[in-house]
Amino acid sequence: MFDIIWFIRTEHSPPRMTSKNPQIKVGIGVLVFKNGKVLLSKRKGSHGAGEYAFPGGHLEFGESIIECARRECREEAGIEIKNVRFVRLANLKRYPGKHYVDIGLVAEWKSGEPRLLEPHKFASWNWYNPQNLPKPLFGTIESYFEALNSGKNFFDN
Repeated sequence: MFDIIWFIRTEHSPPRMTSKNPQIKVGIGVLVFKNGKVLLSKRKGSHGAGEYAFPGGHLEFGESIIECARRECREEAGIEIKNVRFVRLANLKRYPGKHYVDIGLVAEWKSGEPRLLEPHKFASWNWYNPQNLPKPLFGTIESYFEALNSGKNFFDN
C-alpha cells in the first residue's frame, strides 16, 4: 500500500526547477504613444540584444499588470503613462533558452522626458513614427501592431 502511494506522489508531483526544466516567465511590454509616435530603444545584453523594443519587463509576485507597466516605464525610461489597456497575449519562444507568456499593453504618455536609466540594458530612448520603425525589431513588436490593426489578440507561436 505505501509503495503505491509513494509511486503516485513522486510520478505526479510537479517537476522541480532545474536547468533541464527552465521556468516560463511572464513578461509585460508597453507600447507607449505620444503625439502619434511610439517609444523604442535598442536592447543590450539580454535576449533580443541589438533589437528595438518598447519598455517592459517581468511581472513581479503580487504585482498587478498595470502596476508592472507603470513601474517598468518609470524604471527604464523615466516616464509616466496613462490609459493603460490590454492589446494582446503571446506565447514567446523565439529566443533560445527563453520562454515567456508575454502580455502586450498599449498606453499613452503622461509625463516625463525619456531618459536612459538602465544603460546596461538599453541604448537611448526615442520616439518613432509607427510607419517608419527602426530595424531590427524585438520579437514581440509586430504582433502588437497586428493586434491593433486586426483585433486579433492571441498569438500562440
